[in-house]
Amino acid sequence: MTSRGAGTAFSRKNYRLSTEPEKSKVTGIVNSRLLNDYLHRVFTSADGNQPAAAYRKHLTFQNLQEHLERLLAEENGSEESRDQVAEGRLGPSTVVLDHTSGFEGLLLVDDDLLGVIGHSNFGSIRATTCVYKGKWIYEVLISSQGLMQIGWCTLNCRFNQEEGVGDTPDSYAYDGNRVRKWNVTTTNYGKSWAAGDIVSCLIDLDEGTIAFCLNGISLGTAFDNITRGAGMAYFPAISLSFKESVAFNFGSRPLRYPVEGYRPLQDPPVADLVKARKLLGYLKNVIHIGIDVTEGKLVEKDTSMWQLQGEPTVLITLAHIFNYFSPLMCKVYLVEDVLMTFLLSILERGGAVEAHPLIQQLLDLMWLLMEEYEVHECLKQLLMSLLRAYRFSPIIPDLGLQIHYLRLTIAVLKHEKSRKYLLSNVLFDVLRSVVFFYIKSPLRVEEAGLQELIPTTWWPNRFTKEGKESKEVKEESAEERLRRRAYERGCQRLKKRIEVVEGLQVQILKLLLNNKDRGGGEASRYIFLNKFRKFLQENASNRGNLAVLCPPEYMVCFLHRLIAALRYFWDGHKAKTPASLSSEEAYVPPQLFYNGKVDYFDLQRLGGLLSHLKKTLKDDLAAKANILIDPAELQAVTMDDLDEDEESATSAAQSQRPSAALAIGGALARPAWLSSPTLGRANRFLSTAAVSLMNPRRPLGALEKIKVLTLRAEQRTREDIEGTHGNDGLLLGRPPEEPDQPITENSLLEVLDGIVMMYNLSVHQQLGKMVGVSDDVNEYAMALKDTEEKISRCPKRRRDIHEELLKSQKVFSEKLNHLSRRLAWINVTIYSKEKMQDIYWLLRVCIRTIEHGDRTGSLFAFMPEFYLSVAMNSYSALKNYFSPVNSMEELPGYEETLMRLAAILAKHFADSRIVGTDIRDSLMQALASYVCYPHSLRAVERIPEEQRISMMKNLLAPYEQRPWAQTNWILVRLWRGCGFGYRYTRLPHLLKTKPEDASLPSLQRDLSVASFQKPCPSTLLQRHMADLLRSDRDLAPSFLNSVLNQLNWAFSEFIGMIQEIQQAAERLERNFVDSRQLKVCATCFDLSVSLLRVLEMTVTLAPEIFLDWNRPSSELLLRRLAQLLNQVLNRVTAERNLFDRVVNLRLPGLESVDHYPILVAVTGILVRLLVDTDVQGTERATAVLLADPCFQLRSIQYLLGHAEPSALAAAAPATDKRHFSLHTYTEYISTEELAKVEKMLNHLSEESKQAAATTLPTSEEDLCPICYAHPISAIFRPCSHKSCKACINQHLMNNKDCFFCKATITGVDDFTKPASS
Repeated sequence: MTSRGAGTAFSRKNYRLSTEPEKSKVTGIVNSRLLNDYLHRVFTSADGNQPAAAYRKHLTFQNLQEHLERLLAEENGSEESRDQVAEGRLGPSTVVLDHTSGFEGLLLVDDDLLGVIGHSNFGSIRATTCVYKGKWIYEVLISSQGLMQIGWCTLNCRFNQEEGVGDTPDSYAYDGNRVRKWNVTTTNYGKSWAAGDIVSCLIDLDEGTIAFCLNGISLGTAFDNITRGAGMAYFPAISLSFKESVAFNFGSRPLRYPVEGYRPLQDPPVADLVKARKLLGYLKNVIHIGIDVTEGKLVEKDTSMWQLQGEPTVLITLAHIFNYFSPLMCKVYLVEDVLMTFLLSILERGGAVEAHPLIQQLLDLMWLLMEEYEVHECLKQLLMSLLRAYRFSPIIPDLGLQIHYLRLTIAVLKHEKSRKYLLSNVLFDVLRSVVFFYIKSPLRVEEAGLQELIPTTWWPNRFTKEGKESKEVKEESAEERLRRRAYERGCQRLKKRIEVVEGLQVQILKLLLNNKDRGGGEASRYIFLNKFRKFLQENASNRGNLAVLCPPEYMVCFLHRLIAALRYFWDGHKAKTPASLSSEEAYVPPQLFYNGKVDYFDLQRLGGLLSHLKKTLKDDLAAKANILIDPAELQAVTMDDLDEDEESATSAAQSQRPSAALAIGGALARPAWLSSPTLGRANRFLSTAAVSLMNPRRPLGALEKIKVLTLRAEQRTREDIEGTHGNDGLLLGRPPEEPDQPITENSLLEVLDGIVMMYNLSVHQQLGKMVGVSDDVNEYAMALKDTEEKISRCPKRRRDIHEELLKSQKVFSEKLNHLSRRLAWINVTIYSKEKMQDIYWLLRVCIRTIEHGDRTGSLFAFMPEFYLSVAMNSYSALKNYFSPVNSMEELPGYEETLMRLAAILAKHFADSRIVGTDIRDSLMQALASYVCYPHSLRAVERIPEEQRISMMKNLLAPYEQRPWAQTNWILVRLWRGCGFGYRYTRLPHLLKTKPEDASLPSLQRDLSVASFQKPCPSTLLQRHMADLLRSDRDLAPSFLNSVLNQLNWAFSEFIGMIQEIQQAAERLERNFVDSRQLKVCATCFDLSVSLLRVLEMTVTLAPEIFLDWNRPSSELLLRRLAQLLNQVLNRVTAERNLFDRVVNLRLPGLESVDHYPILVAVTGILVRLLVDTDVQGTERATAVLLADPCFQLRSIQYLLGHAEPSALAAAAPATDKRHFSLHTYTEYISTEELAKVEKMLNHLSEESKQAAATTLPTSEEDLCPICYAHPISAIFRPCSHKSCKACINQHLMNNKDCFFCKATITGVDDFTKPASS
C-alpha cells in the first residue's frame, strides 16, 4: 500500500523572501527576536510544549520551511506502519463498486463508483474488496426508501433478476422496506428505513456474526454462525429494484456513525490526516496570536474578529502553512474531517452568520494563497460534504443539525468569489443543490422527537361511516377541546422550528439572486438564471428518464423558498421604483413567449409547435411586436440535420468535461438525481443483458438533447436579460395591447416564469400525493370510532370478543398517534397557511398572465400550455389539498379570483387559438368541476353576461368532432336539482356502498368526486340556454340532432355490451368478464342517462322546439325523440329481460347500472311533453308517441308498478321478486311528481284505446316500403317515390338522395290515398 503522505506534486505559488535584514523595515517584517518568538508560538511541537528560549533554535523565514517539514515528519514513522495492508482484507486499497464483473442486471453507477441506481427488476452489485478475518464496517446512504437488500455476499453467490443478496446461501441482507432480514429464508428484523437514513453494515468474522445499525442505533445481531473458513471471504453487496438508489461509504469519507472495534473497509489517510490537523493547529495559532509591534510583544487576539490587515509577517507565515495545507485540501476525507469541522466550530458560538467574519477572511486567504485549481476542488468537496451532511442528518426536535450545516453553507456563499465559482461550476453542474431547500419528513416519529414536541395527539371526527364529510357540526366535548388545543400548541412549536430552517434556505437563495455583486464578471443572479433554466430544461425534457428528474418532494420545497426570495427582491425593487408593480400584482408579460429571449425547450404552446407558429403568425409578429423572424429559422429541418446537431452538441459538451467524468457506457449529460447524494454528473451504465450497451455508438439519454433555435441559456449576459438603452432585453417586442409601464427587473420575470414551470413539472402531483397521510388519519379515525362503538355494545359475558376489541382499539390508537404527529409535520412543511398563500399567489400570477396574453389576439397562441394548466391545477390544489387545515375562502380577494378564473375557463375551453387536445380537454374538465360547487358556480354566474352567453353557445354546439361527454356533463350539472326525481346526491341503490365504489367510471377523478356534491342548478345559465335555443333556429336542430345521435349510439352500445356480459355469465365454464368491458358498459349507461337529462332540460326550458310545428324541424325532432324514448322503455321495462338479469348480477364495475336513473330521466321528458304543456302540445306529443310502432302502454304502466295479468300469472312462482315502482322512492320523488305520472298514464291509456278503436286495418300495399310500420304519408319531388314521413325525415338528416332511384330530392309533400282506392 502506497504511503498516503506522498500525495501529488503540485506547482506552488512562489513567495520571494528577502534575505537582507535591513529590508525588514521596508517590508514591515518585525525584528528577528519578536519574529522568532512569534514563529515558535505558532509552530509548536507535537506535544505542545515549548522548549526554553535558550535551547530552541532561532527561527526566521529562511529556515522556517525546514523547521515546518521536521514538525510534520515527527510522527510519520509510526503512522507509516498503519498504511500497510490490513490483515483480514483482500482487494484494492481504494474500495469502490465492482463495475467490471461484480454485478448482475441493469444498473447506473455514479462516476465516483460509489452511488448506484437500479435500472432493472432486481439488479445486484458488489464491492471490489472482501474481508475474511476481523471486524469490518461500511455505510450505505439511503437515497430512496424502496425495495433493496443490503449486506454481504461471497464470490460464489450467483444472482439473477429474481434472486439477490440474501436469497442465496452465504449471502446475508437487511431489507428496511419490508423490515426483514434475508438468508435464503426471511424473518422480521430491524426498523423501516426512509430516504435520508444511513445503514451501517457490520461483520465480525472472529465471532461469526453480522449486524446492522440505522442512523447509529443498533438493530441487534441479524445473523450468527455465518460460514467461515478457507476460501470464505465476504464482499459488501446490494440488490435493488428499478429506480431505487443508494450511495456507499467504504471509508473514503469519515464514517458518520463509527462503531468501536470495527474498521472501515478502506483505511483513512492517516498520515495526511495528522499533517492536516497539525497545519490546522498552526493556522489557529496564527489567528489567536497577534503581534504588538509598538510594545514588541505577542498578544492574544479575539479570533472572531480576526483580520489579515496587510501584516507581512502574518501573511508570509500563512503562506508557509498553506504551502503544505493546500494540496491536502483537495482530498474529500480531509476536507470533511478537518476543514468542515473547523468551520463549523467557528459558527458554534451562536449569533447570526454575519457575526463570524472569520470564515470570510479564511476564504480570502484560500483564494490568495492556494492555486486556483486547489481552491476549486476544495470548495467543491466542501459543498459536497455539507450537502451530504445536511441530507443524511437525522431529524431531531430542534432541527439543530440541519440548521448547523445551512449556516455554514450561507457563510461560504456570502463570499462573493466563492459564490460565483460555485454557482458557475458546482451547485447545478455537479451537486444536486436543490437538496439544500428540502426538509425531509420523518418516517419514524419517535426518533425525530415529535413525541416530546407534540405530547398530545388529536384528529378530527368529521367523517361518517360512509367516508363522507359530515355537515353536522357536533358540539366539541371539553376533553376534545383540551386535546385539540394542546395538539395545536405542539404544531405551533414545530412550525416555529421549521420556520428557522426555511428562513436559512431563503437566505441561500437571496445570496444566489444577488445582482449587485458585479465585481469580477457577471452578477450572481444572471449566473443563477442560466443554471436555473438548464435545470428546468433537464426536468422538462427528460420526463421518462428517472435518473435525471429532480424528485418532486424537493421541487415543492424549492418552489416555496424561491417564491419567498423572489417576492423579497420584487418588493425591494418596488420600494426603489414606485412606478413599478408590487409582487401582489406580478405577472409575466406576453412578449416573453414569442421574442426568443427565454427558452421554452420543446414545451407545447397553445397554438401548437413554435416552428409552426413562427410560420403562420410571422405577419402578426411583424405588425404587432415589430419582430421579424429570421428566414433561416423558418426552413424545414430534416432529421439528418437534427441528428448531426445533436451529435455535435453532445461531443462538445463531453469535450468540456474533465476526462474523469467520461464513463465506460457513455456519459449521461445530466445529474443523476436518484443516485448518490454527491456526484451524479456522469454515470456508468452497466448491463449483463446486452454487452453492446457497454460501448454504444451513440450517447445514452438521447431524449435529453434538444435543438434550440433561440438564444441558449449559457450564452446570455446581463444585457440580454435586463436590456440597456435602446434594448428592452427580455421585454423586446411589446405588443400595443400591453401597457407601457415598468413591471420589475427583467431577471425577476424570468425567475417567475421558471416558478410557474416548476409547479407544472411535478409540484402539483406531489401536493396531491401527500394528502394520502390525511386520508389515512381519517380511515383510522373511522375504524377507531367503529371499534369503540362495538366495545360499548359488546355483551359483558363475551370477554373474548371484548379483549379482541380492546386490542384493536389499542392498535388503532397507536397508529393514529403516530399519523397525527406525522400529519402535523406535513401540514407545517407542505400545507401550512403560508404555503397556501404561495400557491394562491401563483394562481393569481397565472390569471393575470393569461389575461394579458389574451388581449394580444393571435399572439396568445405563443403562450406555453403550462400557464393554463397551472391556473387550473393550483385552484384544484387550494380547493382539495389544503382544506380543512386552511380554508380558501379566507384568502384575500378570493371571490374576485374565482370569478376571473371562471371567465378564463368559460372563454378558452372553446378558444380556436388553442389547438392542443389535451389542454382543451383539461379546460373542459376544469369547467365541469367548476360548475359542481355552489361557490364556483356563482363565480361563473358573476362573469359578464356577454361571456356567459358565449359560453352557453359553445356548450350547445353540435356534439360531433369534439369531447361531447364533458360538455354534456356540464349541462347536466346546470340542470341537476331541477329535473324529475333528480335531487339526489347519490343514487338510492348505492347509499349502502362506499363512495369510491359508486364513482362514475366514465368520468375523471375530479368529476367523480364532484358527482357526490349536492345539486346546485343555475337558473341564470338555464335561462341563457333557453334564449339561445329559441332565438337561433339553426342552433336548436343541430344541437338536438347531435344529442339524439349520441343517445342512439350510447344506448345501443350499452345494450350490445350487456348481451355479451349476460352470455358470459350464463356459460357453464367459469368465465370472468373483463373489468375494462364492465367499465365501458357502465360508461355507456351513464352517458345515456346524462343525454336523457339534457333532453329533459331542453324540453322543459324550450318545449316549443319540439311542439311548435311552425318550426321546420320540430316534428322531426319530436318523432326522433319519441322513437328513442320508446326504445329505451321497451328494453328496460320488459319482464325478465336482459337489463333485469344483468342488474341482478350486481357485478363490480356496474354499480351505477340500475332502473331508477334511466327510468326517471325518461319519465321526466314524457311528463313535460304530455302533462306540463298546453292542450295543443299535449295532443301533438300524444299523437307522435302513439304513432310510433315501438310504443307499448305496458312500459308506462311498469313505471308505477302495474303489470299485465299475463305477466303476473307467468311470474307467480317468483313471489319474492319486487317490481320496480316510482312509488317506492318517496324520498326522491315528490307527491306532485307522482300525481303527474298517474295523470300521464291515465291519459295515454285513454288515448291508446281511442286510437285502437279508430285505426282501420292497413293493407300491406299501403305500408311504408322502408319500415313496414307506418302507412305511406309522404311523396318525394321530383321522382314521386313514397314512404312514411318518419323514414324520409330521418333519411334527409344525413342524405338528400332518394331511397330508390338516388335522384336528388328537392321537396317532400304530404300524401293521402284517394278515397276511391
